[in-house]
Amino acid sequence: MKIAIVDYGMGNLRSVQKALEYLGFRADITSDPEQVVSADKVIVPGVGAFGAAVQNLKSLRSNSGLSMFDAVVEFIRSGRPMFGICLGMQLLLSVSEEMGEHPGFGIIPGRVVRFPSMPGLKVPHMGWNSLRILRRAPALANVADGAMVYFVHSYYCVPDDPNVWATSTEHGVEFCSSLWHENVFATQFHPEKSGDVGLSILEAFAKE
Repeated sequence: MKIAIVDYGMGNLRSVQKALEYLGFRADITSDPEQVVSADKVIVPGVGAFGAAVQNLKSLRSNSGLSMFDAVVEFIRSGRPMFGICLGMQLLLSVSEEMGEHPGFGIIPGRVVRFPSMPGLKVPHMGWNSLRILRRAPALANVADGAMVYFVHSYYCVPDDPNVWATSTEHGVEFCSSLWHENVFATQFHPEKSGDVGLSILEAFAKE
């Protein structure tokens, strides 16, 4: 089984790879769109600005001219399993409002918005917070309702269809902390930084 971790210059990809290696799975970090298209499973991690991420994904090209942006979309539309982490989740949506409007992959209709300005609300949302499980995605098979996971983000996803929410979390507002739609699962939190809970999610995805 070939698991590809997409390297587009944003995020600590090695920590995701190390977590999978600890679980006994090989995963290759790649910046080659052709390797992504040919993989069995793909993980798109990421931290940083949405617009810069899109620019990087579009600028990475194979010898045939295929961009990494199009390679990820092609992979997802093929029906094979894809896992988005943090910025990798946000990229799945139609558009982000971070520093202007920037189009994403458009796999999940919806917007990425900033946490509201509220007295006492710290932005970015950083640290441990709990999950409310709404739909038992396969990757959440061994995760208890109320499990604690690790977040670092200032923006969050607002899918048009509430049925794609897999978990929610409270931080000033109730937001979608993971989503599940057909072959796509994605988390706003970092499973690679979330201890045994995060490892169980990565293991379930790798075994799926």
